[in-house]
Amino acid sequence: MKLSDIIASIGVIILLGAFVLNLYKKLSPNSRWYSGMNFIGAGLCCLSSYMISFYPFIVLEAIWASFAAYSFIVPRGTSEK
Repeated sequence: MKLSDIIASIGVIILLGAFVLNLYKKLSPNSRWYSGMNFIGAGLCCLSSYMISFYPFIVLEAIWASFAAYSFIVPRGTSEK
């Protein structure tokens, strides 16, 4: 298994973990844990996509990580209007 595969697998496990925890009401989508898990998971997937030059997923995961980072920094319901 290549390093990019290992990084992608860890990222996907983190993303799926956040999804399952949310699905079973163990983790609120408004929590910093949820945003943090999405940021780290998407960031790792973005990195692994960069390592294999798979550009569509670089864009997807970079956008995902950006929104998760914003949600982590500015929790929902507190954004400026």
